[in-house]
Amino acid sequence: MKKILWILIFLLPAVSCREVLEPKPVDLEIDEVALNAPADVANVQIGLYNAFRGMAAPVVVAGDFTADLVLHRGTFTLFRELVTKQIRPSNGAVSALWGSIYNVAYSANFILDRLPGIAGVPAQQRREVTATARFLRGYAYFIGAHTYGGIPLVTTPNVAANRTIGRSTKEQVLAFVLEDYLAALADLPERPAGPGFAGKNAVRAALARYFLYQREWASAEQYASQVIGSGQYRLDPAFEDVVLRDFPAESIFEMGYTLADDPGTATFGLNNLFVGRREVIPSNQAILALLSAQSGERIRTIGFNPGQQGGTDNGWSVRKYGTGDEDNNNIYIFRLAEMYLIRAEARANLGRVAGANSATEDINVLRARAKAGLVSGVGTPAAMLTLIEQERLYELAYEGHRWYDLVRTGRAQPVLSAFSPNWSSTYEVWPIPLSETQRNPSLRNAQNPGY
Repeated sequence: MKKILWILIFLLPAVSCREVLEPKPVDLEIDEVALNAPADVANVQIGLYNAFRGMAAPVVVAGDFTADLVLHRGTFTLFRELVTKQIRPSNGAVSALWGSIYNVAYSANFILDRLPGIAGVPAQQRREVTATARFLRGYAYFIGAHTYGGIPLVTTPNVAANRTIGRSTKEQVLAFVLEDYLAALADLPERPAGPGFAGKNAVRAALARYFLYQREWASAEQYASQVIGSGQYRLDPAFEDVVLRDFPAESIFEMGYTLADDPGTATFGLNNLFVGRREVIPSNQAILALLSAQSGERIRTIGFNPGQQGGTDNGWSVRKYGTGDEDNNNIYIFRLAEMYLIRAEARANLGRVAGANSATEDINVLRARAKAGLVSGVGTPAAMLTLIEQERLYELAYEGHRWYDLVRTGRAQPVLSAFSPNWSSTYEVWPIPLSETQRNPSLRNAQNPGY
């Protein structure tokens, strides 16, 4: 059963992904209606979460379809382009993720702009809602920077001004993300209502990932350790619980869906893509990796049906995303296993491969849960980092990490050129959507190289 709190989300209209820097008035220009009194604040916060939920599936598509984890066997051109490495600026997935990022930014900016002028809002609620807006906006821009590179940094709900904003550098966007994260950390609750809501540990998890990507190893280790040491989460004894249950014990922050709004039949609905249409199926490389002894029970991420095997279909499907009446249709944003992986990678880069407080120690926590052979005798940081790359594939497959991991570690070229003859370093960033370069004069001559 899904958490009843998510039903509240449908009190507000769904956010469009078609209009981004200039969102549709019917969806987003709600300032004269929705935030005029203290009673409006909760509903506007729900609207912000609703916008954020719309970003979760496109991130998984970007992270895994652009990498080496899936084969395309369906009919949708947008997914074929990602899988076969022939991405164009007109690609629908490219524009959908861009649109969802700016839907989150607009909703957050609207709250940050209007909330200070609403008298009578309790101080604690004001702080928490403001912090939520900054955290979700920061995460959206983090994804934007690591997907497209430098992007327009939209910080107000002024639609007219947003129409002509040019690209900030990737470094400027990421500096802004860090400011948002640190501000949010100060005012979010230590224990939110549940993993469907942002709290301090969600921000700490985001900071751990942020500093991992920035190669600031000590800070990545610090924030991952804070989450692990908080005692609020534990690894579920069976890995299958991660695959088949919503809100397992290790969930730090995840987006929940109900029967009423399950995205299973939408273009970017993960169950629809992986199971219903079988638009994409696990790649042979992913299958072999997950079948290995080192993966252990993490093979349960995928399943085999001999009745589906034939022709170009290997018969395997992703199991992590169910339908609306199943208990596994949520999308993880952060979970505890990732924190162990982040800390292991940070420790390996700091030279702590074996012994107490080492990368080996962290990897073995996950290996033990997966009932896989424990790690020993890894002699060098380089060897450990190679092992961690594989561990991240086993543990996080189909949660949207793989392409981002390969790009940030400089491994995209050797891995993905072996996967596809069409691979080019061009695809280490996505293009700015064609609709945006046509609409916004400041983006007209600012397309990423190679597109």
